[in-house]
Amino acid sequence: MTKKQKKMLARIIIAFVLEAALMVLYKSGKFGMIEGKWYEFVPFTVPYLIAGYDILIHAAKNIVHGQVFDEDFLMMIATFGAFAIGEYEEAAGVMIFFQIGELFQNYAVGKSRASISALMDIAPEYANVEEDGELVEKDPDEVHVDEVIIVKPGEKIPLDGVVLEGSSLLDTSSLTGESVPRSVREGDDVISGCVNGSGTLKVRVTREYEDSTVSRILELVENASIRKAPVENFITTFARYYTPAVTIGAVLLALLPPLFFGGSWAEWIRRACTFLVISCPCALVISIPMGFFGGIGAASKIGVLVKGSNFLQALSDVKTIVFDKTGTLTKGEFRVTEMLPQLGVTEEELLEKAALSENYSGHPIAAALKSAYGKKIDSARVSDAEEIAGHGISVKVDGKNCLAGNLKLLKLKGVEAQPCTEIGTVVYVAEEGRFLGCIVISDVIKDGAKDALTAMKKAGVQKTVMLTGDKKETAENVAGVLGIDEVHAELLPADKVSEVERILGTETGKDKTAFVGDGINDAPVLTRADVGIAMGTLGSDAAIEAADIVLMDDDITKIASTVKIARKTLSIVRQNIVLALGVKFIVLIMGALGRASMWLAMFADVGVAVLAIMNSMRALHIDRK
Repeated sequence: MTKKQKKMLARIIIAFVLEAALMVLYKSGKFGMIEGKWYEFVPFTVPYLIAGYDILIHAAKNIVHGQVFDEDFLMMIATFGAFAIGEYEEAAGVMIFFQIGELFQNYAVGKSRASISALMDIAPEYANVEEDGELVEKDPDEVHVDEVIIVKPGEKIPLDGVVLEGSSLLDTSSLTGESVPRSVREGDDVISGCVNGSGTLKVRVTREYEDSTVSRILELVENASIRKAPVENFITTFARYYTPAVTIGAVLLALLPPLFFGGSWAEWIRRACTFLVISCPCALVISIPMGFFGGIGAASKIGVLVKGSNFLQALSDVKTIVFDKTGTLTKGEFRVTEMLPQLGVTEEELLEKAALSENYSGHPIAAALKSAYGKKIDSARVSDAEEIAGHGISVKVDGKNCLAGNLKLLKLKGVEAQPCTEIGTVVYVAEEGRFLGCIVISDVIKDGAKDALTAMKKAGVQKTVMLTGDKKETAENVAGVLGIDEVHAELLPADKVSEVERILGTETGKDKTAFVGDGINDAPVLTRADVGIAMGTLGSDAAIEAADIVLMDDDITKIASTVKIARKTLSIVRQNIVLALGVKFIVLIMGALGRASMWLAMFADVGVAVLAIMNSMRALHIDRK
């Protein structure tokens, strides 16, 4: 509880004790000489003002600035009216209980903010830069790219970079929600916001602070509240018209019956005051944004950043999820998965010829071959390398003519070879006109990808689609392994946008489509989909900027969890709307008919607000399993 909340609690306790004592004296007839006089209200103004002076000041300031119709104004007019008709103890009591509701509301809002504002703790306070043999602490935004920083054990990594020296375990829980530390050593990338373990790291900075991971995260968090969900905008608009309407209704309720039907002025003013107390819209105005904030907080706990409540609401209606393949469902890491040598050729010989042939190539396929070979390549053994676009490479290895590429290359050079039917990228190898065999290279499916897709179906996603620029056979194989409903292969980036637009055109009702991707060529599709979901750790800056939701550790298993959080959040928000409007509608009618006391009115306002706020807080603790 904050210092301000503690002061407010003290005021409420003092006012409550005084109110209780005055009510005992009042009911026992021990007010003495002032009993029954017009100024007997004076004692009750003491607890009234102790509890609610700030409400009166705020309402007066709003009136001066032309902002008349809010809950503080309604409370001021209602309690003034109660004083005017002699309901002194009720006027003071209503103000005290209204403040109890405000205190609870402030505490609850602070509680729901905690998980998101905790992200602010990831902001580094300083960076250690070595100058003249000594470590100097600098503001992270004063350190530039290619400067070297030292990260001591227990310190936050202040900027994104690459490890030059040292090894350690990094605590990434504040970013990803994962408790398992990540091991790093020389050559590994590190991101800002992580906490260094027991080892000292020397890191070369690769990004300015304003472009760093931690800076981008904080910007996303700060801007999340700006993007409101449609239901939030509806409630804001509703309250704008609702409050003046009920105020006018209360005035008419106080004036018309006595003027035209001869009723008691005091009775109808009392009903009008009760009507005003009941009509306060705070249960709706506070609990609904709080519900969304709780949902965003629950997502942040598992390392998922939602850029606004509008995207959380859209995600709750997602029925189709479209995936990019490489880097999203697969690791984007090509590996040798099969070697098929001809008779008389060993696997080691086949792989050696292929690796040596691809020695000068920087293509991922060449990297996979050299990685599988695992030995240092003697460049002196390789000469006369010629790359044949769209086919492969022709080169001399140990003075002998070698070919490494696709089947078209061998046909072009007049080498007979048996076509390989295995799924993946196939490298055909030949030496001196003789076919040696082929090597199959495949992108590896991400661990847990199949379980993630199964979980999405259980969470209510009806259809999964995969889009890729890879060849049809490879794409269909991946789709078959993962159980994807629909696959489209050999697509250019523009084709992916067209496919998503086609899917969007088939949507019915409130159904929405999400796209999940990580590459720079995914940015247009992420923007076009109803909900764009990007990979945060390995994803490109363009993809993260274009996305609506960011998975901070690239773990697609968290998509199903986030869908569950979104749907549960919307369920809680709708419950709050029904509760607040339903109870208020019933008690408003009772108040107009004279069947509701000021105390019941207080329950319809403060009581319902407290119940709605407590319900909203459940969004922070949604079961994600």
